[in-house]
Amino acid sequence: MHYHNFGRTGRPVSNIGFGAWQIGGSWGSVSEEDGRAALNAALDAGINFIDTADVYGDGRSEKIIADVLSGRGGEKPFVATKAGRRLDPHTVEGYNRENLEGFIDRSLKNLKMERLDLVQLHCPPTEAFYRPEVFEALEALKAKGKIANYGVSVEKVEEALKAIEYPGVTSVQIIYNIFRQRPASLFLPEAKRKNVAVIVRVPLASGLLSGKITRDTRFDKEDHRNFNRSGEAFDVGETFAGVPFEIALDAVEEVRKHVPGGETMAAFALRWILMNEAVTVAIPGARNAEQAKGNARASDLPVIGDDVMEAMAEIYRNRIARHVHQRW
Repeated sequence: MHYHNFGRTGRPVSNIGFGAWQIGGSWGSVSEEDGRAALNAALDAGINFIDTADVYGDGRSEKIIADVLSGRGGEKPFVATKAGRRLDPHTVEGYNRENLEGFIDRSLKNLKMERLDLVQLHCPPTEAFYRPEVFEALEALKAKGKIANYGVSVEKVEEALKAIEYPGVTSVQIIYNIFRQRPASLFLPEAKRKNVAVIVRVPLASGLLSGKITRDTRFDKEDHRNFNRSGEAFDVGETFAGVPFEIALDAVEEVRKHVPGGETMAAFALRWILMNEAVTVAIPGARNAEQAKGNARASDLPVIGDDVMEAMAEIYRNRIARHVHQRW
């Protein structure tokens, strides 16, 4: 397992983390037993970065994390959570200090922590990034000792670039994978220049880049890959990275041709993300221990050659870009 400093914090984190959305909900049925086993397997493999949110299973994910960590000794991993999506309606006016402090207090209780390592605004409306008072509220909560650091989770490159204009923003979480390559052209170099940590979510395009999903795959009614195909519940870019399903499956077969023998497509796709030096940590999810172990192995895979990297760029340009590039 390889480690990078988490931006300006100087705290070393594994370059493969554990995305805890799956153990919370919206991915079909994942038992608490399997969720605990997946997280323990990830930690045993050297992963020391966990990403969750207060809305993942309405706190279920945070509580599972707290229970697992309370039963383990040694140094505690870096735990990042998110706040804001509990707002109903989800409007920019809701991103005020009172509401944010309430969300943070709830996460402190769920995670059994005295201070949160990192709180991220959870894909707020774009207008929030143009309101300094939102970030002033986070700064005040940091000064109060309830959070150690704050960052943002974004849908759009525009939002990411605006967020890192605020000097207190420690990290940006963004979608970046073989099917969503736009962040590499401007945002990632700028984040690296400013020493802002980059957390990559949806690294496997909701499982498409595992190579295991086919046209015959059926998803549980509680799985967002069933109920959010067209963005019915939240931004469609969170489901299959926003790529139309049939088009994505054809592109997956092109990617498959370049996966080295003996490697899984999932590990290859994660290693592709880590080829960009601006990436601090990628956070694939896992439904069980075996998936968690497989994700962790990606950290130690060999460098991908220039010819294969160019092949991935060509697949994106020719098959994917017109569906996603200008949208996010």
